[in-house]
Amino acid sequence: SYSSAGKVIRGSYEVTYLCCAFVGTKETAFIYAVTSAGLVHSVTRSCSAGNVTECSCDTNLQHGGSASEGWHWGGCSDDIHYGMAFSRKFLDVPIKNATGKSGSGLVAMNLHNNEAGRQAVAKLMSVDCRCHGVSGSCAVKTCWKTMSSFDKIGRFLKDKYENSIQISDRLKKKLRRKEKSQRKIPIGKEDLLYVNKSPNYCVEDQKLGIPGTQGRECNRTSEGPDGCNLLCCGRGYNTHVVRHVERCECKFVWCCYVRCRRCETMTDVHTCK
Repeated sequence: SYSSAGKVIRGSYEVTYLCCAFVGTKETAFIYAVTSAGLVHSVTRSCSAGNVTECSCDTNLQHGGSASEGWHWGGCSDDIHYGMAFSRKFLDVPIKNATGKSGSGLVAMNLHNNEAGRQAVAKLMSVDCRCHGVSGSCAVKTCWKTMSSFDKIGRFLKDKYENSIQISDRLKKKLRRKEKSQRKIPIGKEDLLYVNKSPNYCVEDQKLGIPGTQGRECNRTSEGPDGCNLLCCGRGYNTHVVRHVERCECKFVWCCYVRCRRCETMTDVHTCK
């Protein structure tokens, strides 16, 4: 149910808040942004599908459009305003209540990154249209606003993560960049912010709870994040052969059992040094 899903989201978010709220790294920024964006996306989709009694489609766009240009608003536009308001109440209020109104640089950072996630969903809204006319002509179109896929939103936030901005941990009226020479450059609503530089995730650090990548299985042929070059952090990798035995070529024998062969395969497994 919708309430059950809300409990799961709240529970996972609280775990994230407890473990990461006082770290203030780029990774923390991404977690807050993508969680907030995911909540907006999920709630808004539920509204449009009629699964929530408190909301439905965006009624502000009904009976509008440009008749002279041959189109008008119709269909069911996603009510992103309700989704964003719900996300602010659901995610921001607990942080403010737990930390007090005065807050700190870390709290302001978390709240900003929450909003950055919401702004990403709003920025990537698109207009879909359906044609009406003889033989499928587009003499008249009905258009509505819809959210982008969450994959596209995630890629947008990933780009923001890679270009995130370090800010001062001392809050003076508003957020400001760490580098004094760049403080005149404004911080955008969609920018992700962090306070502390990320630790070295390649090397194990028990105090910080970082397992490192030694012994991690990697893909020798991949150029992505699972590739041995990236995952092993330049240390190289070991290769060993693993023997797999499984049932195969199974056939039903009347009556009534299944007869299988035992197949053996040898696979190369690569692990980081």
